[in-house]
Amino acid sequence: MSDAQAPGTDEGSGPAHRLRPMTGRDPHESGRVSTPLELLFDLSFVIAVGTAASHFAEMLAAGHPGEAVTAFVLAMFAISVAWISFSWFASAFGTDDWLYRALTMVQMTGVVVFSLGLPAMFHSLEEGGHLELRVIVIGYVVMRVAMVAQWWRAARQSPPFHDVGMANIRWTVLVQAGWIVVGFVPMPLAAAFGAFAVLAVGELVLPVLTQGEAGGTPWHPHHVAERYSLFAIITLGEGVVGTVASSGGLLGGGDGTHWTGNAVAVVIAGVGLTFGMWWVYFALPFGDILVHRRGRGYLFGYGHIPLFVGIAGAGAGLHVAGLQLEHDARIGEVAVVLSLAVPVGLYLLMVYLLQTLLLSAVDRYHLLLISLTFVVLAVAVFLSAAGVALAVCLLVVMLAPFVTVLGYETTGERHQRRMLEGLRTR
Repeated sequence: MSDAQAPGTDEGSGPAHRLRPMTGRDPHESGRVSTPLELLFDLSFVIAVGTAASHFAEMLAAGHPGEAVTAFVLAMFAISVAWISFSWFASAFGTDDWLYRALTMVQMTGVVVFSLGLPAMFHSLEEGGHLELRVIVIGYVVMRVAMVAQWWRAARQSPPFHDVGMANIRWTVLVQAGWIVVGFVPMPLAAAFGAFAVLAVGELVLPVLTQGEAGGTPWHPHHVAERYSLFAIITLGEGVVGTVASSGGLLGGGDGTHWTGNAVAVVIAGVGLTFGMWWVYFALPFGDILVHRRGRGYLFGYGHIPLFVGIAGAGAGLHVAGLQLEHDARIGEVAVVLSLAVPVGLYLLMVYLLQTLLLSAVDRYHLLLISLTFVVLAVAVFLSAAGVALAVCLLVVMLAPFVTVLGYETTGERHQRRMLEGLRTR
């Protein structure tokens, strides 16, 4: 196996992380797992996801749902695209030499700058009149400069992927130039949204324009699936953050030692919901599916964006519930329940939809489970409309992912196994 295929395994004199040819890694490499550098890179996104979720919750609680949802979706889209860009490249070409590490550090710096620009973007939409993207765009420029340098190395040092590398450089620079125009050229809000939509489509089709198919680079199926699972955990962390934010102000007595009934309910609902969502995601063998459906890599990769939105949105919804129980929200309790039920429903829907599309098979049992899930969420909303206590409604929402958990643990796992076996025999 070459140095580029197994970074850090070669022996001899010289620096431990000396430059190695970026010739592409073995997509069938045994035991491929996420590296410590990739985990560190993911941590830089904790700031971005946390900032977006926090401002989303505060804007919702303040009674600006339209602006809040718009800003949150824009933020999570930008966060997801930036993370996806690095993760797929790293799976295919990660050398872990000193230059690769240095360029990754530059990208992490860009993520931090991007995160610092999120509050201004949320505030601009709350105030109305314009879309403030300057700091966000600067952060993206920093990230993209490093990413272009990585692709330049791959194009020069890996002849089979020269055309793919150069195409990525051309289209990345072109799209980034568009973002600079949107970020720094004053324009009406409607025009800014239009330009954002066009460039967002450009971001989504960039892999198609540069690679044609998901097989254009030597990415590793199980490694990519693990990378996405780790990012899902990061976004699930917002559920824990939302639980703390929701329950902290509900401790009675002034010294933080007297627990109210609402605080207990919020903790149970928050932790239970986060755990249930985690259980559902990790019940799916995405790595095994991608081994046999490599051509569905694009669908898997970008289909996760609304799934990530749902996970982070659920954490924000818990925060909104806490603000409501502390009497710091200006919205009704039905709206509060919806702020949690909608992202939870989006997340669970995307889990089922991704599995169905990746396997190209519709399972009636899965349709039953997702239907029952929506019934549970609808019951929570109806109970709130009927005047039932918010804490009780939160506990009902918590049950939604456990419909899938119970279904999988009893019968669903056998359904899934048969679908995978059919995939292997094709």
